[in-house]
Amino acid sequence: MPYQPNAAFAGLFRAFTSDPQSIGAHLTQQMAQQHADDPLLVSTGSDIVLFPGAGRAPTIESFRKSTRGFIELTAVSHLPLALAYLARMRELAPHDTAWQRDASNLRTHAQQTRAANSLALWRDHVAVDSFAGHEQKIADLVDYTCGVTSDLLERIEKDHALLSFDRLNDEYFAAPSTSAFPVPMNDVMFATFGLAFLDIVYRIGNWLRAQALDWNRLMVLVSGRSGRPTAGVTWGSNNMCYLVWCASNRVLLPERVFIAPHAPSFSVAELPDAAGMAELERTYRDLWLNTRAGIEVARALFPEQTPYDFDPAPPGGMPPITSIGDRDATTARLRRIMEDPTQLLSNCVADYIVDQLYSNGNQPQKVEIPGFTNVTFPGAVQS
Repeated sequence: MPYQPNAAFAGLFRAFTSDPQSIGAHLTQQMAQQHADDPLLVSTGSDIVLFPGAGRAPTIESFRKSTRGFIELTAVSHLPLALAYLARMRELAPHDTAWQRDASNLRTHAQQTRAANSLALWRDHVAVDSFAGHEQKIADLVDYTCGVTSDLLERIEKDHALLSFDRLNDEYFAAPSTSAFPVPMNDVMFATFGLAFLDIVYRIGNWLRAQALDWNRLMVLVSGRSGRPTAGVTWGSNNMCYLVWCASNRVLLPERVFIAPHAPSFSVAELPDAAGMAELERTYRDLWLNTRAGIEVARALFPEQTPYDFDPAPPGGMPPITSIGDRDATTARLRRIMEDPTQLLSNCVADYIVDQLYSNGNQPQKVEIPGFTNVTFPGAVQS
């Protein structure tokens, strides 16, 4: 028979916090009554919702897969990286033909994407404000990336030795600029990450400011999984915290932002009905307030002790980008987000793009993106 704790001790344990009728639960209920009118902002891995409080209906905005241009840009940013994965497959099992089949499939997709790419696609179909004026250059970037990658995959099919990390680095990822290959793929990967995140920061920032929030009362919860299962569980590794903080003009107290990776999530594609959303709001409010209760009790209980001072920018962050042409920093960031499992992949550009947009008066056309603003891609078709 498995061990069972003594009933009296178990009852004492439950009386404090682990029972719906515990002291902790009752304190949370009291706080919920006092803060029922306070706004609550909840961000998941793909959507952000504002519960205004006082029973008012929530407002939702998406920022990843369901938004214009995200899949298109992310697909192109992943194309060079896919070759690195193929190289690793070949390295691990050189006689296994799986990598060859995957390479052929990737080439087909790259060719189809190149054929579908056009100025009209970016100007009239994707049509996002943050790309206004840059649509032709984005089309050129896509055409160039798909074209040179398709050509390389064709050559790899005939010469497998080209699919090694040494050759890929020398001739593809970090290749010196030539007339035939003017932009290395490390630049392309950073640029496409930057463009995709620029749209996220611009839209979400504008949406947040349009809500006319009381930042001093706002409760913020980053809920559920963000990106990789191991990533985004701290302020320093979850860029939504920094984005919201900067959108508040840095008025929001960072200590009012909680990250709850195991809390329930939601998606605009599968939203519950009004009753379900109300229950979700209660769950999120209870979670935030229950966490806050312990903080407030600690401050009252230990007044003579040095308070915990939360630093929203701890050491060990991304390598600083010193200029638009700082390839050492941008490439180091690409390595960091792949090598460090705690990092969201978008962290390679997140703080840089947020700061650039902030310092340029929220004008996306003035944001300088390494690997895009400072390079010229061969011209693609105009239509």
